[in-house]
Amino acid sequence: MPAEADTHAADRLAAIAGADESCPRCGARRAADQDYCLDCGLPLPTVSGTVPALRRRWLRLFGWYPGDFVWAALLALLVAMAAAAAAIVVGDRRAGHHAGSFASATTAIPVRAPAAEPPKRLRARVGAGKLPKAPEPGGAPPGRTTWPKNANGWTIVLVSYPKTTGRIQALDKASAAAKAGLGEVGVLDSSRFASLQPGYFVVFAGIYGSETDAETAVPTVRAAGFAGAYSRQIAR
Repeated sequence: MPAEADTHAADRLAAIAGADESCPRCGARRAADQDYCLDCGLPLPTVSGTVPALRRRWLRLFGWYPGDFVWAALLALLVAMAAAAAAIVVGDRRAGHHAGSFASATTAIPVRAPAAEPPKRLRARVGAGKLPKAPEPGGAPPGRTTWPKNANGWTIVLVSYPKTTGRIQALDKASAAAKAGLGEVGVLDSSRFASLQPGYFVVFAGIYGSETDAETAVPTVRAAGFAGAYSRQIAR
């Protein structure tokens, strides 16, 4: 439907803007030529050049982004395929295959991008100024809430850790947040969400259907001991 297509296009534009115009650690606004975040001092990724341009094109086409590592992976795949084709050609020549067999061995194999499922919209799950309820008994352990599959929304970011060294710290912080009384606390892999800077474990609290609901809950989260908490869109 046209309305749904417009909604999907708006989500994709919002995800591109979130990746290009904000700090991946604290969410502060940034300029395109800014090298460091003025709020937290993080060295900021560039938003100009080949990789950022490819990232924006991918987001416009599919509505999600696996992370900048995908380009290196695709290049490695193409190199491996070329090497395999060359090996087949050499083998065919040594075996004395005829020209038709040789042509078949060197036919290029197309690389197809993974199909993307259309994103779904979340409805607001909490009232103004209220945090989500803790998981029911028998569900996910406190601090281990998982983000709804194939859904977009808003949450409150408590803290982020680099993926290379921060998994244990992220899980410990999520457990501490749950013990402090925050509901729907979990850890996101930022590389799986187009609206987040890839390469981080993000500790979050709450799943919201709108920015207004998330912003309303921020003061309550900060009062629980997380002074640096801020709202952030979560989009695939």
